[in-house]
Amino acid sequence: MDPAADAFAPPAAGWTPVSSRLATARRITLALAFVVVAAVGVVLAWTPLPRGWLIGYAVAALSVLVWAWWIIGRRVRSFGFAERDDDLLVVSGVLIRRLVIVPYGRMQMVDLRAGPLDRRLGIATVQLHTAAATTDAAIPGLLPADAAALRDRLAARGEERTSGL
Repeated sequence: MDPAADAFAPPAAGWTPVSSRLATARRITLALAFVVVAAVGVVLAWTPLPRGWLIGYAVAALSVLVWAWWIIGRRVRSFGFAERDDDLLVVSGVLIRRLVIVPYGRMQMVDLRAGPLDRRLGIATVQLHTAAATTDAAIPGLLPADAAALRDRLAARGEERTSGL
């Protein structure tokens, strides 16, 4: 068995996944970006470029769209988190896996945010801030009620752990 895979093994309780609505939000953003790419293609169609260039542009643009659409689903499924007694674990990544462990006593602030698209789709992001920027962690794609409950639990646990300092 791969030793690196063991490092990302889920805790006993398993990983809590994020909502699939996050994939929808990211795919809508991708589609909006593709509208710009398509508009560039339309402008290029009015130039004296050879048709081979335009066909190549269209094929490349569609290939990137299809690939990005697929990878968004994989990326969203890679997100997970687990609350343990003394810390929070956040895992993410497809090609490059990342596991962030945030001790509750090190948390300085728990931030809850949702942009216009997130609010429309009913999701929010919980952002954890610590003194060390490398241990900051974000959990996107949570339902607002779940995000608020997680924020409150993390803030309470952080206050419990730092009360003796």
